[in-house]
Amino acid sequence: MKAFILAAGNGTRLRPLTNTVPKCMAPICGVPLLAIWLEWCRTYGISEVLVNVHAHAGEVIRFLCGDFGVTVTISYEHALLGSAGTLYANREFIENEKQFAILYADVLTNCAFDRMLEFHCASRSRATLGLYTVPNPRECGIARIDDTGRVIDFVEKPESPSGNLAFSGIMIATPAILQFLTGEVPSDIGTHLLPLLVNQMHGYLIRDYLIDIGSKNKYARAQREWPGLNFACSAASRTD
Repeated sequence: MKAFILAAGNGTRLRPLTNTVPKCMAPICGVPLLAIWLEWCRTYGISEVLVNVHAHAGEVIRFLCGDFGVTVTISYEHALLGSAGTLYANREFIENEKQFAILYADVLTNCAFDRMLEFHCASRSRATLGLYTVPNPRECGIARIDDTGRVIDFVEKPESPSGNLAFSGIMIATPAILQFLTGEVPSDIGTHLLPLLVNQMHGYLIRDYLIDIGSKNKYARAQREWPGLNFACSAASRTD
């Protein structure tokens, strides 16, 4: 299985740390976030990843020259393409795959991907969104699901949220979603792609540890809370 690890962001909300350290390599208890993701991929049988780079690109590229047990393809973006723009620019990477993963590098999680993949295969949807509950739905991409888990509404940062189930930054997709990508840049998965997949994708509720470390407060919190990649048992349920 293949995966995109979206890691090109500037990390402006984490400054001054990201003035010198790439956001995707911010250390969590001494371990670069990107290293945690690569170990997670290796453990769950994701054998090949494409990592897009932009901010502090040279440092990220040098880091990715190490041996992580997965094959790494690097896609350098001179100008940021946006998350959906990266998928479109590198569509050949996954066009022959049965399914692939999309992973936001600024998310820290030990979620059990094998369970999510099993759910995705059973649903036979074009995509499965990892969802988690948040206290701040106006700041997130919010999904509404029916009794079967089908996503019946998705709005990025809604003014009047219909609930508190947010897109986690973890997604399983089939190449069928490529037809919804236009190549316009910059374009965003939450804003430009997911609303077009309403009623054609399912939501999977992640109950394991998961936090978006996009802010300084959440980054500090992650240092205190991170339980590590414990694959032997499920982590305690957490919310952002």
